[in-house]
Amino acid sequence: MIMLKRAVPRRTALKGLLGGMGVSVGLPFLDCFLDGNGTALASGAPLPTRFGTWYWGCGHTPGYAVAEPNATKQGIDFLQECAPLAPYKQHINYFGGFNTPLDGLSNYVHHSGWVGSRTGTAPSSPSEIPAPTFDLLISDALGGGTRFRSLDLNSMGNANINYSVRNTYSRSAAEGSPLMLYSRVFGSGFTDPNNADFKPDPKVMVRKSVLSAVMEESKKVRARVGKSDQQRLDEYFNSVRQLENQLALQLEKPAPNQACVAPVDGFAKFDKLPPGMAIIDAVAENHRILTDILVMALACNQTKIFNIVFNDGFSGLRRAGDSNTHHTLTHEEETDPKLGYQPGAFWFNCQSMKGCADFIQAFTKIREGDKSLLDNTLVFAGSESSHARLHGINNLPMMTFGSAGGRIRTGLHVVGSGDPVTRVGLTVMRAMGLPIQKWGTKSLETSQPIGDVLI
Repeated sequence: MIMLKRAVPRRTALKGLLGGMGVSVGLPFLDCFLDGNGTALASGAPLPTRFGTWYWGCGHTPGYAVAEPNATKQGIDFLQECAPLAPYKQHINYFGGFNTPLDGLSNYVHHSGWVGSRTGTAPSSPSEIPAPTFDLLISDALGGGTRFRSLDLNSMGNANINYSVRNTYSRSAAEGSPLMLYSRVFGSGFTDPNNADFKPDPKVMVRKSVLSAVMEESKKVRARVGKSDQQRLDEYFNSVRQLENQLALQLEKPAPNQACVAPVDGFAKFDKLPPGMAIIDAVAENHRILTDILVMALACNQTKIFNIVFNDGFSGLRRAGDSNTHHTLTHEEETDPKLGYQPGAFWFNCQSMKGCADFIQAFTKIREGDKSLLDNTLVFAGSESSHARLHGINNLPMMTFGSAGGRIRTGLHVVGSGDPVTRVGLTVMRAMGLPIQKWGTKSLETSQPIGDVLI
């Protein structure tokens, strides 16, 4: 066994040529890379802990998402809107009852909430980002040593919407195309010496499969590892191919269907819709595929930091054939007197939580030693509003997923009792090992991480 562990270095990646371009397939953490207990690397170093953020817009429906206890307790009582999260509640912490004081500044709708909770400072204008978001502070400390310092993704395909921001004038573009993300993760970065602008073509990579380019190398690795790792490689390669098949379907022209005829005036109506609107089914599918590629990148140590947006604060999500957007419904739809909420807006909030559950599930499926990828990850999830209809920024819905490699307790409903929202961000940074004693400014400044969460 010792010889096998030494025979395949941890940083091994399978490289090859596909259609004249370089491709690379990283390897997950096989058993031969780990110690005898499967709890650390063979060198004795701990398995890497990853950090990311997951964002959804327009918050929750008060009274229909989570039952709010009077004090912090073990166990989260998810209600109808958050029912998809119930199977994963042992991996989740829910934070409620924290406030976002603005010290006399205006509440800039769909902006002040996320800026205050992620930068620790209230903005003085509807576009200001007064300080770096805390994910960048974590990335600055821990993001080195991997191929990508971070991966920023947007399920609605809008590169300009990314809640990881250095300052008002510095915001990284988010990747919204699964095909382009796939080419970034599996393209090796080699360039054609005859063309300085040459880039891997994701269409060729998907249709021919990057696995075909590294077949010989993969056979050599299989011959040098034990049966359990051979099985793990088979599972991993099957997942890569399934993903490629999903992407290949997006490249195919749909078969003719005489029964499917769109009304002529329908196109004219939708052509006039503002940009930024997206059909929820397409966004949910885009999110699932982006997540599948992301977990592969994390499992193969291509990056340790990520940010993903399901839908933005001014949520342009809509149903096919309906021009009403999620955001419009939160303000213009009447409250149903029997249900007690806005049924259309509530439905979209439920779809966001279904997307959240899909995201968590993808992380639980990846095995790392005796744990899962989720166990070795900490994800902060949050929104900009508590109740979008009123643009509320107190009691912002916030959650964490995963245990950061055993650094935090999970399954808790933490009650903030009006404390500043920054206590959550400080707790997250401390869990990720940052030696930070206090964070935030003015009334948002805090030096008190949440002791019930930290181990």
